[in-house]
Amino acid sequence: MKNFLNIRDVENAEQLAQEAIALKQNRFAYKNLGENKTMVLLFLNASLRTRISTQKAAQNLGMNTIILNLGQDSWNMEYEDGAIMNGNTAEHIKEGAAVISEYADIIGIRAFPTLTDRERDYAEYVLHKFMENVKVPMVNMESATVHPLQSLTDLMTIREHSNKERPKVVLSWAPHIKPLPQCVSNSFAEWMNHSDVEFVITHPEGYELNEQFSGNAPIIYNQEQAFKDADFIYAKNWSSYTDYGQLKGEHSNWMITDKKIQLTNNAKFMHCLPTRRNVEIADDVLDADYSLVIKQAANREFAAQAVLKEILKSL
Repeated sequence: MKNFLNIRDVENAEQLAQEAIALKQNRFAYKNLGENKTMVLLFLNASLRTRISTQKAAQNLGMNTIILNLGQDSWNMEYEDGAIMNGNTAEHIKEGAAVISEYADIIGIRAFPTLTDRERDYAEYVLHKFMENVKVPMVNMESATVHPLQSLTDLMTIREHSNKERPKVVLSWAPHIKPLPQCVSNSFAEWMNHSDVEFVITHPEGYELNEQFSGNAPIIYNQEQAFKDADFIYAKNWSSYTDYGQLKGEHSNWMITDKKIQLTNNAKFMHCLPTRRNVEIADDVLDADYSLVIKQAANREFAAQAVLKEILKSL
C-alpha cells in the first residue's frame, strides 16, 4: 500500500479488517517496522479519536510522531496557484507541504469540507494539493468526502460482533442542530458496498448521498421499515448533497431510540462519535448493552495500525 486515501487504495477490505482484528492480540508485534521513522499528523480541524488513535497506532509500530495543527501551530497556508499573497496566508502549499515531506516518512492529514462549494469539496481540493507537493505516503484522517480510517474500523467492528456471515447493516440518518459533512456516511456506504453484507440506507427525502458512494444500496424513507430484521444500526447525521450543505427540515422524529432498536433482530448499535445525546441518539440507546460505540472507538487504534503496517512494509 503506497497511500491510504480511500477504499481504492485497499486491495482487499475484508482482509485488512481481519489484519486489524489480529493486531489486537499483540499490538507491539511489528514495532521494528517503524523504528527510526517519523509520522507527521496534520490537522486542519478538531479531532479526538482520530488524533489519539492514529498517534498511538504509529507508536505501537515504533514510529516517532509529530502533531501539527495547521494555522495554529504553523503559518496559515495558501493553496491557490498564482496567488498574490498579500493577505493572511504566509506560506504556500508548494513550500509548506514539500518541507513537511522532508521531515516525515508518512504524513496523515485531516481536512473537512467547506459545505459551501460542492465542486471544490468533491474534487478533494486540499487533499490533492498536499498530494501534489509531497514525496512520502499519505494517510487520509478524514477529508472533504470520506473517512476511510473510520470505515475500516466500522467493518472491523461488524466482523467482530456479528453472529452471521452476511448481516443486515442499516445506515440511518439522525437529526442534528447543524449541518454536518457527508464524509462518514459516504465512506461507510462505500465500504459496506465492498463487503459481504446486506446493506440498506434510510433517511428523510432530500438527503440522498452521491450515488458514487451509495451505489446500488436500497434507500428506504421509512426508518422503522428499514430497521426490520437489522443486525446492525449505524446512525449518523449528514447534510444534503443536492442542496449542498443544507438541513432540510428538523425531522426530530428520526432520533434513534430504544423503541426503534426493538424493531430489529437484536441489532448492535454503532456511531462514529461524537454524538449529541437526546438529539441524534437517546440515552437509552447509547447506554444500552447493545451499544458498541466505545468498543468501536477503541478499534480505531488497530484499524490505523493495520494501515500503517501495510504502508511501512512498502517503504
